[in-house]
Amino acid sequence: MPVGVILAFLAYASFSVADALIKTAGPSLSVFEIAFFTTTFSIIPAALTTRGERWRDIYKLQHPWLVHLRCATAISGTACVMYAFTHIPFADVYAIGFLTPIMVTVLSVLVLKEHVALHRWILLIISFLGVVLVIRPGARDLQLGHFVILLSVFFGGITTTVLRYVAPKERRVSLVGLQVLYSGIVNGVLMIPYFVVPTLEQMAIFLGIGLLGGVGGLLLIGATRRTVANLIAPVQYSQLIWAILFGALFFGEYPDWIAIIGMLIVVSAGMLNVLTENRPIRWKPRVFFFRIGQ
Repeated sequence: MPVGVILAFLAYASFSVADALIKTAGPSLSVFEIAFFTTTFSIIPAALTTRGERWRDIYKLQHPWLVHLRCATAISGTACVMYAFTHIPFADVYAIGFLTPIMVTVLSVLVLKEHVALHRWILLIISFLGVVLVIRPGARDLQLGHFVILLSVFFGGITTTVLRYVAPKERRVSLVGLQVLYSGIVNGVLMIPYFVVPTLEQMAIFLGIGLLGGVGGLLLIGATRRTVANLIAPVQYSQLIWAILFGALFFGEYPDWIAIIGMLIVVSAGMLNVLTENRPIRWKPRVFFFRIGQ
């Protein structure tokens, strides 16, 4: 197995542990407070992704409206994901979240006028059917968190589509820095009505989430330097394995065999979709608070 793939597995394991810590924070704290503190602790890894550029150039934008739109949808998507992690089963969040490529594909055709091969549409439909098996609307009670994570798929599609358009034209310091700035301001204001002074244990959890996100990002950087990104991208689906494991060990969540079959379908179709992509994948380092639309 290539070294880069091993590093990618470790990276996504780090992200999954961070997500488990978000769930550990639980509904006792608002998603805005969780996002505020974790974003604050993510400043260091964010700075590592913008070396060689000046932070004073943060507002020198070629497409200001699109950059600001991306910030708005990314912040909204992050709030949705955090709410989902703290209110519904771990595996459900990942399974539904992996529908984001469908939204990205639709928007890439409608907005960016890209061509998508027929076999990729078929694989995306199969992924959707796999998610239906996981959540089984009508056969099981759906909670608000399920609809919120579906909303995050919409936000994630917009975030990724806009990023694909502006990334070659904008500074990294703008794309990363504005995200941090706006996330801190928006979440800082919205958390005020529901603010609860975090305990030392909760602050340690927030610190852990930020550091794990940073470590995961650095591991992905190392992975893509050693192995082509088309082999790295499918490794993200390993997060479903961690979701089942952590859900069972720490949160008493045990998916039934139908849900497991659905997850296997999602993973298989998603990996085939990536591996049959003819164009090389342009990888961008994940920073913790870019939860949607990588």
